[in-house]
Amino acid sequence: MTVSFRLPTRVALWLLDHQRLGKTAGAKRIAGRLLKQPALEGEVVAQSRLGQLLCCECETQRDRRIGLQLLRLAARAGDCQAQLELGRLHCRPNHYEPGQARHWLQAAATRGSKEARQLLKALPAR
Repeated sequence: MTVSFRLPTRVALWLLDHQRLGKTAGAKRIAGRLLKQPALEGEVVAQSRLGQLLCCECETQRDRRIGLQLLRLAARAGDCQAQLELGRLHCRPNHYEPGQARHWLQAAATRGSKEARQLLKALPAR
């Protein structure tokens, strides 16, 4: 199955996934700008990657809140990476919600994520 993304999304994903460029703040900033419009238009992969960027790379509460909303949209649409990232976020002390973590990690594990299965084993029993 071939998935076709619009050009801005393809360029942003290339930047983020590039071995050297993907680690630079400039490339992340450009990728974020490129992903904004496709994410607003409902492109799930754009929502997922922009949500990850905003949650993990930004310092403002507003950006992290928007990132969390984008991740939820993508996770509800079935994006495995967004589900995994939400599970990870809900395992962190500042967002600790074991019920939400378990929910999203189980969804990602169902889609084949090995990391989600490992994180589920580490969660305390209900």
